[in-house]
Amino acid sequence: MQHTPQKNSVVIHFLSNEGVKPIEIHRRMKVQYGDACLSLQQVYEWTRKFMNGITSVTDSPRPGQAHSVVTPEATAAVEAIVTENRHVTVNEIATYLDMSHGSAHHIIHNVLQYPLFSINYEIKNI
Repeated sequence: MQHTPQKNSVVIHFLSNEGVKPIEIHRRMKVQYGDACLSLQQVYEWTRKFMNGITSVTDSPRPGQAHSVVTPEATAAVEAIVTENRHVTVNEIATYLDMSHGSAHHIIHNVLQYPLFSINYEIKNI
């Protein structure tokens, strides 16, 4: 059986609705999932959420959590800029496309898998 965080929360929701205490839920999950089981603290947190009326079994977005700008359009725009000027810096791309430095870096190095094509940013800020 595939073990996922959503399945964890479904199990916790079901058992807590049956009146099972969090420590017992954790014990049962530990038997079923072994080392891949949620911590006891996480089981308590999910149980508290469900007892307070939360019905969703997925985590809701947290305040301050970054909005994803890694879209096909953003990736294509970054690729076009880099193709036009291989000496452009990550900061210049981020500023031009109105995205964070981290998002621009992620697209360049993880999505497009370009090597370090410019170290101007790091040199300028040392």
